[in-house]
Amino acid sequence: MPVAASAVYFLNLRGDVLINRLYRDDVGGNMVDAFRMHIMQTKELGTCPVRQIGGCSFLYMRISNVYIVIVVSSNANVACAFKFVVEAVALFKSYFGGAFDEDAIRNNFVLIYELLDEIMDFGYPQNLSPEILKLYITQEGVRSPFSSKPTDKPVPNATLQVTGAVGWRREGLMYKKNEVFLDIVESVNLLMSSKGNVLRCDVTGKILMKCFLSGMPDLKLGLNDKIGLEKESQLKSRPTKSGKTIELDDVTFHQCVNLTRFNAEKTVSFVPPDGEFELMKYRITEGVNLPFRVLPTIKELGRTRLEVNVKVKSVFGAKMFALGVVIKIPVPKQTAKTSFQVTSGRAKYNASIDCIVWKIRKFPGQTEPTMSAEIELISTMSEKKSWTRPPIQMEFQVPMFTASGLRVRFLKVWEKSGYNTVEW
Repeated sequence: MPVAASAVYFLNLRGDVLINRLYRDDVGGNMVDAFRMHIMQTKELGTCPVRQIGGCSFLYMRISNVYIVIVVSSNANVACAFKFVVEAVALFKSYFGGAFDEDAIRNNFVLIYELLDEIMDFGYPQNLSPEILKLYITQEGVRSPFSSKPTDKPVPNATLQVTGAVGWRREGLMYKKNEVFLDIVESVNLLMSSKGNVLRCDVTGKILMKCFLSGMPDLKLGLNDKIGLEKESQLKSRPTKSGKTIELDDVTFHQCVNLTRFNAEKTVSFVPPDGEFELMKYRITEGVNLPFRVLPTIKELGRTRLEVNVKVKSVFGAKMFALGVVIKIPVPKQTAKTSFQVTSGRAKYNASIDCIVWKIRKFPGQTEPTMSAEIELISTMSEKKSWTRPPIQMEFQVPMFTASGLRVRFLKVWEKSGYNTVEW
């Protein structure tokens, strides 16, 4: 695997070095001066997160008021380096009570140096799990007065957690009530033509879980994905009756998932971490259920007037509803005056983004609210350029609705003590 980092620097917004750590001898200790002169002082920080200066590459990311800069001189794994930065910041926040900024670094520089020695060795990332590192780096960070309440310290028992097969969960957990919470959160990316034809559509989703279970439970999750159902029908030698099946294009699992069992049986089996975590991420491009259909009609009445009519139809069930619906209808830059009529929600003209913003707090299913607007434009002597008519944008949340059609068929919990669980 290519190296992830030769040196790591923590800089403030002025370019002063707060903390640095050299992991290899292929870069010099003054490499940060090149970053300060050629990138920070030339105002090119926001153009590209990877820059090459001389024979070295600089990979940088801004978190709050701190720049984290990774320097490498060889062919580095850039994705691994940025993933290391994200996981390291999450680790620091867990020690500092949720804060990561210049003050937190100055107040905890001894602890940060100790953590930097543990989470990377000779440029290769090591264990970045807060639960495991807190077992043998028991020093508490200086918390800001606005940080969250410190959690109870676990009993130090580091050897099994570092070398064992289940490093993300410590033994001896006990709960009076054993509960499992599971949520599917999806994001719809859709581009539709003015005639209602879908030009591009995909759904990215993730399964979030909260586990408050005693002991070392083994969980098995069943979804209505095509591959899993085909494998299950082969094992049972009879067709399954589980309704619609979907085909997952890309799947990424949490490290707790048993990939060997998934490849063999196509079921998601895992020993969960304690608390909240993201079990899997996925992407779907076929068979997407669109929650809304937007039907706009725009008429240009001469050179100085526009008539805009927008109908939004909710396709999901009548018993469901969407929350926080925001519809942004673009208008020309030379708009002078607008007047609206809406059947639901509120609308206003936002001159800073050249859009009519239509907000509906609660949008029931199987309804068709409409908005009519008359727009007066500023007349100009110069030749009028044709208006490009940018696309209408929508923001919304629909609880209990998955655009991909993904469903949780079952969630089974096994534990040697045989306790009952409450599943949400």
